[in-house]
Amino acid sequence: MNLLNVFDQINAVDPEFSDRISPRREAIKNLASMSKKVTLAALPFFVSELFKKAYGATAPTDVNGVLNYALTLEYLEAEYYTMGVAKSGLIPSGKPLGAITTIRDHEVAHVNFLKQVLGSKAVSKPTFDFTAGGTFGNVFSDYGTFLAVAQAFEDTGVRAYKGQAGILVGNRVVLTAALQIHSVEARHASHIRQMRRARGGGAANQKPWITGANDSGIGTVVDAVYAGEDNVKQAGVDITALSSSIGKISTNAATQSFDEPLSAEAVLNIAGLFIKA
Repeated sequence: MNLLNVFDQINAVDPEFSDRISPRREAIKNLASMSKKVTLAALPFFVSELFKKAYGATAPTDVNGVLNYALTLEYLEAEYYTMGVAKSGLIPSGKPLGAITTIRDHEVAHVNFLKQVLGSKAVSKPTFDFTAGGTFGNVFSDYGTFLAVAQAFEDTGVRAYKGQAGILVGNRVVLTAALQIHSVEARHASHIRQMRRARGGGAANQKPWITGANDSGIGTVVDAVYAGEDNVKQAGVDITALSSSIGKISTNAATQSFDEPLSAEAVLNIAGLFIKA
């Protein structure tokens, strides 16, 4: 048994398998050329890698890939807020509960929209662990932790959509829809940050915008969410070196004035902390 036999068997079950991995077709050809050297014991490793490329957490390379990538993030957010709203006593009644319920409804609408667009190509909802393996063990018992994790999700979502816009440029309809979701995620992120500020305590210094590489107030555990946000150069121009009628532009203002995209790999690594299966 060799890799070519494996390809044939997989394609017999899933005729679209080759299309799923077409961006890496050259790599697969190389693997196939090695098939005579691959032992039976080694085959599971190669097959596992192929399935990761075809179905797993890999960077999107086409429109459907980007939409499924977005859908996975929307699944995560919709599930998170749904569980939060359902947890008795977690979110204070009145405006806080009203806001989180509204955000939940938005995320559910995003999920349903993306599933409708993707049809049969939509990925299934993963099983989530919102404690991130115990890191946030009190996420559904402590309101402050709940908001802090929500902020990390929303800030990730904003940067995630921005990072994939280039792949959607050729499809104006889908790009427009993605940008419409992107701006709403930004509103969510800003509102969650203001909700944390209103609570006071350790989050009293939160602002509606991101300042520097990590302004979350919950430590290095979310550094990956804010990686690169301390960038002060845009299109090769150092913003802090510019002069204006209000004087020099500070480093804080430079980082706040421009939001940075996140690569697909970075976003998938962040989401992976909360995906159980």
